[in-house]
Amino acid sequence: MIQQIIQKISYSLLTLFGVVTVIFFLFNVLPGDPARMMLDQQEDSEQLQNIRKKYAFDKPLSDQYLLYLNDLSPISYHSTNANSYTFVDAEKYQSSIKIINSTAFSILIKTPYLRESFQKNGKKVTQVIAETFPNTFVLAVSSIVIAIIFGIFLGVISALFKDSLIDSIIALLSTLGMSIPSFFAAVLFAWLFGFVLHEYTHLNMTGSLYEVDDFGDKIYIQWKNLILPSIVLGIRPLAVVVQLTRNSLLEVLSQDYIRTAKSKGLSTYQIIKTHALKNAMNPVVTAISGWFASLLAGAVFVEYIFNWNGLGKEIVDALNTLDLPIIMGSVVLIATMFIIINIFVDIIYTWLDPKLRD
Repeated sequence: MIQQIIQKISYSLLTLFGVVTVIFFLFNVLPGDPARMMLDQQEDSEQLQNIRKKYAFDKPLSDQYLLYLNDLSPISYHSTNANSYTFVDAEKYQSSIKIINSTAFSILIKTPYLRESFQKNGKKVTQVIAETFPNTFVLAVSSIVIAIIFGIFLGVISALFKDSLIDSIIALLSTLGMSIPSFFAAVLFAWLFGFVLHEYTHLNMTGSLYEVDDFGDKIYIQWKNLILPSIVLGIRPLAVVVQLTRNSLLEVLSQDYIRTAKSKGLSTYQIIKTHALKNAMNPVVTAISGWFASLLAGAVFVEYIFNWNGLGKEIVDALNTLDLPIIMGSVVLIATMFIIINIFVDIIYTWLDPKLRD
């Protein structure tokens, strides 16, 4: 089992390396001068030269790539030359630990450095992510909870009333939920429940988790702003959970031990609760774990339409302004979380199912 875990971690690190490589070269071959993006309309030749030197824009692309990997790596090389890009900057590496320190270079253990925003006055990308990612996480968790609760419930109802009108209606709704794009559903829900039915729902078309009062003195949590985006983001995983629960439960209900339970006089509710549902949850758990990671990445358009101040909206804003460090840092974070969640799920299955250990 330990060998399998090591293999999964190794493959995942290779995958992450590939993602980082693709992201770097994809965004660094785009037309435009990053130094000019940072200075906007206020640049002069001396400022441009200083910016290019500070951020290594004056170096060949291959050297920039190696420097980017060095920034991301938890173990990194740094020169003691103050004019070098890899010079140990206290502002960049506040939590670093020197494991090798010589007169020519240092080797550090540090947190990954995602560089600085082009458009936010040199604000660190890690700080931008720290301010926006919690909102995205809250939205993703809320969406997956909605998908689990209503998906399993509707899946059970659909299985119990197999081939009936109720089953057909639930199947139709599930198909619609899978086929409707998230951005269209977001616009539709915002217009219908936030505008047309606002008098009855008291929901807003747009709004984030944290809002400022009219006087600008106090920040408070507006939970009702979470309702519409979480429902919209949860529609597609809900549809998947419904179908998986239905099909898996029907398969379990056809097993011999279920017939034995019926012959003992157990009610349908007791059979579902005690025997069938628990054994039918394996494919559902797999889908939920995968969808949770996908929701972190798929919240981009939903957050933007609802003006939800999360990482997804930040990515769209960064794309509009070509703020490459924020785009690259956000994609690296999402890819890392996706890989971590998949490793965690694989480890759980390896531990639970002895057959996978062979």
